[in-house]
Amino acid sequence: MSVERSALNVKRSSPLPGLAALDYSVLQQCMHCGMCLPTCPTFAETGRERNSPRGRIALMRAVADGELPFSRNFAEEMSYCLGCLACTSACPAGVDYAHLLETARSETERRDLLQTPTRSFVRWLTMRFLFVHPRVMRTVGRLLWLYQVLGLQSLVRGLKLTKLLPRRIRELEPATPEIRPPFSDARIAKVEPARNTKRYRVALLTGCVSDLILADVNRATVDVLTENGCEVFTPRNQHCCGSLHEHNGDLETARRLARLQIDTIDPTSVDAIISNAGGCGSHLKHYDRLLADDPIYAERAAEWTRKTKDISEWLVEIGFRTPKLNAPPFPRIVLTYHESCHLVHGQKVSAAPRAILRSLRDYELRECAEATWCCGSAGIYNITQPATAAWLQQRKINHLCATNAEVVATANPGCHLQILNGLRAAGAVQVRVVHPIVLLAEAYFAEK
Repeated sequence: MSVERSALNVKRSSPLPGLAALDYSVLQQCMHCGMCLPTCPTFAETGRERNSPRGRIALMRAVADGELPFSRNFAEEMSYCLGCLACTSACPAGVDYAHLLETARSETERRDLLQTPTRSFVRWLTMRFLFVHPRVMRTVGRLLWLYQVLGLQSLVRGLKLTKLLPRRIRELEPATPEIRPPFSDARIAKVEPARNTKRYRVALLTGCVSDLILADVNRATVDVLTENGCEVFTPRNQHCCGSLHEHNGDLETARRLARLQIDTIDPTSVDAIISNAGGCGSHLKHYDRLLADDPIYAERAAEWTRKTKDISEWLVEIGFRTPKLNAPPFPRIVLTYHESCHLVHGQKVSAAPRAILRSLRDYELRECAEATWCCGSAGIYNITQPATAAWLQQRKINHLCATNAEVVATANPGCHLQILNGLRAAGAVQVRVVHPIVLLAEAYFAEK
């Protein structure tokens, strides 16, 4: 393409409508400097250029230009990417790789390049049925909880009946999360007042997966917010935010869920919209782009994006209260921190969680190597790319165990499960995995 056409941001006609709809200069923004390469897990695994961010961008440009066909190989390469966004933190040119990847994945789904009958059914069952009907999802959660507490899960495993399952499901079964009712709506009142002087009114997003397995994190989030002068509004029966859908190319469902969220929480009625999940928060902060062309929701989506805050980001912004120390602890509990990819790279929130952890006098924060590297969870990556996910999980567990930490803090439900399962497989069952906000809530409670 000529310099003149690039300078004018001319959109090219191409067989890839999604990428062609972007200003062509967006695709050209990558300088191929290579600074992203050392940060990319898939490039580290294979050493192949096509498995790197700049390699994938080159493929996108070639397909958009019609130099390469829009093929299954292209779709598989987009699927192989973790979407961890570490490349965006390293990129000196500010390439919006997340937007390029989501656009490319959306086109691969639109063209059904990876579809099989089984894949189509699983995507419909999970992303277009369970995750868009919160009551159904909670019902399934309760049934799974009964299966676990009645001992049926232990019985099935003990009798090795899992051998009867299809191979892929059999491999995933050990990672089945522990369901922990009561769920958020039963733990948290719709409106909880500030404990002292009211300074802010905030809305809390309870999530979908978090609601089933980490409702205690939502409860702790409310406790910490009310302790710091916030009245907390928690809508009932909340929907999924749409993060998994956008990340996996289903933009229409992601837009539908975004509209439902905005209908549930009027962003003009609160000072902040609080998320405690790194992956969800990164997506929630892009509602403005997701609904930019929606004449009814675009303005409110922009306000939503402006108001959305990660819990640690918000607490540091308003000046959270440092917990009181009743007696000098000795020795202190060794703590390490794994950074959620979409919190550190997607939201650029890294110092705030550490500020919270360093305020806990009972703990010694010990940094682990590659704290900002992906653990292999990456939404549903550990399902779609199990080999690479397992390699990253083991790499992460090795670094965490090297710190000799008794507690691992992380701020995303996918990371929480991936690390918990990895520690169990490594025999480190005594290591606690916990959200930083739970530790802060415990410190406040210990003052009482």
